Amino acid sequence: MVAESGPFVPGFTDVPVMPGLATAESEPLVFDKPGGRIVQAVLSGEVPRQAVLAFYDQTLPQLGWRRAGDRLFVREGEELRLEFPQQAKSKAATAVRFTLTPR
Repeated sequence: MVAESGPFVPGFTDVPVMPGLATAESEPLVFDKPGGRIVQAVLSGEVPRQAVLAFYDQTLPQLGWRRAGDRLFVREGEELRLEFPQQAKSKAATAVRFTLTPR
């Protein structure tokens, strides 16, 4: 079976997967609590970091996210951060961690 990430980042209902990225971890980390939800998922692929940033800078505002800083977006009391952890497996691969937290 081929691991398909689907149209949205695992654990997120409305953050699309950029073409060229796929799920890097088996399960997203999801905590749903009264103060809000915390979700973390990692995708990776053979795409340049700048292309990832450009894709989400263009796509997320169309979904109601407002850019609030470098790799930081906010919407309806939630904060979405994009981080690029070091990935030793392949120099050409870019890993991106999506972290959603209450504001």
